[in-house]
Amino acid sequence: MVGKYHVYAKYTDSGIEWLEEIPIDWNVTRVKYASTLNPSKSHLHARPNDTEVTFLPMESIGERGELVTTRVKLLKEVRSGYTYIGEGDICIAKITPCFENGKGAVITGLKNEIAFATTEVIPLRCLRKDDAKFLYYLLTSAPFSKVAEGSMYGAGGQKRVADSFVANYHFAMPSVFERDQIANFLDHETAKIDTLIEKQQELIQLLKEKRQAVISHAVTKGLNPDAPMKPSGVEWLGDVPEHWVVCPLRYTLHIDNGPRLPINRSERAEMAGNYPYWGPTGVLDHLNHYRYEGERALIGEDGDHFRKFSHWPMTQWATGRFNVNNHAHVIASGKNCLARWFFFSFLHRDIGADLIAQGVSRLKLTREGLSLLMLVVPPIEEQLMLIKHMDKATLKISQLLFNVAKQIELLKERRTALISAAVTGKIDVRNWQAPNPTQPEEEGST
Repeated sequence: MVGKYHVYAKYTDSGIEWLEEIPIDWNVTRVKYASTLNPSKSHLHARPNDTEVTFLPMESIGERGELVTTRVKLLKEVRSGYTYIGEGDICIAKITPCFENGKGAVITGLKNEIAFATTEVIPLRCLRKDDAKFLYYLLTSAPFSKVAEGSMYGAGGQKRVADSFVANYHFAMPSVFERDQIANFLDHETAKIDTLIEKQQELIQLLKEKRQAVISHAVTKGLNPDAPMKPSGVEWLGDVPEHWVVCPLRYTLHIDNGPRLPINRSERAEMAGNYPYWGPTGVLDHLNHYRYEGERALIGEDGDHFRKFSHWPMTQWATGRFNVNNHAHVIASGKNCLARWFFFSFLHRDIGADLIAQGVSRLKLTREGLSLLMLVVPPIEEQLMLIKHMDKATLKISQLLFNVAKQIELLKERRTALISAAVTGKIDVRNWQAPNPTQPEEEGST
């Protein structure tokens, strides 16, 4: 990062471990000497109760400074029980994982210049209002986050950064001119990176849609465009090749939920990392787990999870063994239908709500509901041909998806590194100027 930008001529030891060396003209200070945490809302006492104000739940605060200010409440509804924030203030999330994800923003565009937010944010008001952007970048930078994470109190998903830690955090304060330059430089550079990330994310969506289209066409129409068609009798299927069979799952496949080989806690510990595991939660958090061998298609039975599909061919493991928890249905091949065909058949659509039965405490896809799922079944030879076609096509798309995702990660890393370098004085942007939009820009020039 530094190699692409100028550095300061002279540095000095900051005396603070995580700051290391800082530009010789920068001064070490604390956040509380540059801002007021939890600014007073006493001036709101004179405001009428029916004053409209912006409401900011955590989902309205983005991870890259985005802010959604469209939600409005009456002042009387939020005077107590929420966190007051004023126009031009900063807020950062204090609870995990929102803090680690970088949720925070400079708060602007408020209804009547007033907002009330979730209590899981820390609001700050800069003593110099124009410092808001600089301080926002500082408080969402990697150096701050790393030290703050080590100070979090609480347990599990309820860990928080203390207001007192933020107030007493040491940082290096540059001159007013440099603070403005750093903020403007980062606004411009991060906007460019964010635009590139958005384009890559759009590409991911297009690739996923293409993959879905390939699968959907193969499992409902086949590969022969001249094949005679017939009505399937199933609304979501439409017409299917005339020689394909349409029938409930129970006539073509086995719901292989037993016999199972139970795995106790000590066995699971010994097998950790050696045997693939599948379950709707993605973690080994239940006592009832079972070992299987061979090839199966899997589908979760619990409410929100039942749409999660997976398939493990034996070729992914030498032993062909894998573990499944008790919240998954296991589908085995039948005489005229392959489990892998089932897997592909239901990758491209949702299962109707009519197949979910109300459980005692949660919605479930029951074994009976699963057995009634309508399948369209080509001859075995055609299934094998179509599976090979889908494997080949989706493998190419999956590789592209992997490459695009990697590019997004690199862009995010670059963004993080750039912010950290700028707010800690590792790069010198005093001579940076916003480029002329009519002229090509030289990356890294300051």
